[in-house]
Amino acid sequence: MRVLHHPMGSYETNCYIVKLPEGEIIIDPGMGATTWVLEQTSNPLAILNTHGHFDHIWSNGELQSKLRVPLFVPKDDLFMLEWNQFGIQPPPSRADVAVEPDTTYEIGSIKVTFWHFPGHTPGCSAIEIGDHLFTGDFLFKDSIGRVDFPYSDPKAMALSLKKFQGMFDDAMVLAPGHGGLSSVGRERRNIPHWLAWLR
Repeated sequence: MRVLHHPMGSYETNCYIVKLPEGEIIIDPGMGATTWVLEQTSNPLAILNTHGHFDHIWSNGELQSKLRVPLFVPKDDLFMLEWNQFGIQPPPSRADVAVEPDTTYEIGSIKVTFWHFPGHTPGCSAIEIGDHLFTGDFLFKDSIGRVDFPYSDPKAMALSLKKFQGMFDDAMVLAPGHGGLSSVGRERRNIPHWLAWLR
């Protein structure tokens, strides 16, 4: 398994491509992602969204029409595919799979698990594939997702952080929706600080 990433648009939202022997999985195709994704894929298998904010879903519809692969979106964020977010209307897209919390799928030859960590959005999820955890806007390197947006919930974020504390191997690569890579162990050590901040 090989992982590529590229920051997209003015929000520098990380789009990831997971390369497997039989094809590619695309994660969070944001603004302007289509050209890069088409250049880097030869046998795309699926498009996955960690959550529904416009900067993570912007190129969903365009890629669906070009690639003809299923789109997986956390069930509780489906409404965001059509919601005019922060005065910005994302291009329309429609999920092929409404992902239930903490659900595992087999895509190609690999298991893909959507772990539900609400707080930033109702359906906010981290996607576990191999030794990588794609955290979207739940966790970043030395930071957490904002909880002052519409449909954000600080109490839900605190519960999600507590849940995260007891999961995953420290060495797992943490691949966030913005900024650089980290590790589960590094961000686990920061959880007490964020829990105190959220009180």
